[in-house]
Amino acid sequence: MAKTIFITGASRGFGKLWAEAFLKRGDNVAATSRNVSGLQDLADTYGAAFLPLALDITDRAQCLAAVQQAHQQFGSLDVVINNAGYGLFGAVEELEERAVHDILGANLLGTLWVTQAALPLMRAQGRGHLIQLSSILGITSAAGTGIYSATKFAVEGLSEALYHEVKGFGIYVTLVEPNTFKTDFGGTSAVHSPTIGAYDQAKASLFALPNFHPDNYGEPAATVPAILQLVDAPNPPLRLFMGKAAYPWAREVYAERLASWAEWQPVAERAHG
Repeated sequence: MAKTIFITGASRGFGKLWAEAFLKRGDNVAATSRNVSGLQDLADTYGAAFLPLALDITDRAQCLAAVQQAHQQFGSLDVVINNAGYGLFGAVEELEERAVHDILGANLLGTLWVTQAALPLMRAQGRGHLIQLSSILGITSAAGTGIYSATKFAVEGLSEALYHEVKGFGIYVTLVEPNTFKTDFGGTSAVHSPTIGAYDQAKASLFALPNFHPDNYGEPAATVPAILQLVDAPNPPLRLFMGKAAYPWAREVYAERLASWAEWQPVAERAHG
């Protein structure tokens, strides 16, 4: 059966690829972007099955209105994909106040506002699936990615709590955690902080990590079968990596964490009293 899917940040990258894939197979799609001109080709091709919506996801009232409009247009809300967001690169000391506020508003608060807008509708219909775009940088971090990672760590914590809160309502929550893909994430859509030379070497170490080596960048089109399988799964997972580089890095990081926690457990136990 056709699904109704609401997807943010859909004018390019994963968002547009996925929106078009859903439309091609007969789903109804409401797609948002700050500038809907990037969605005109889909509107021309798919007509009434496609609803383009101009949305500033940092504006809670706009998020509530957009989700309501999509629900009114199509009569249901099966899947919400919180895809909108961007990267901000810079060492922690380099980060500027306005840029930090902006990325928190887009990556964290935008996800929260759209989620809050969708939940009453999904609870009322007794079903739904919230897909939150996180990142491998939502479970580990690297030099120069601190504030971006902080937003994705926050999305992870928010969404894991949400998973426990709504599973009794027939609502599923999935965190999608891609490694680096050949999208515009690190290109014109990214923001870079002013630099302090003392951090140049540390930030350069980022590109020694396998996840950031160009040979390991994923092909965006290859994510389409995965996202289709995810939205059709009768029991979708809380977390799903995308790409080949994420899981090996996560496995290495968690092995190191477990070893460190075990080494310091006697100290932890003495602190218990």
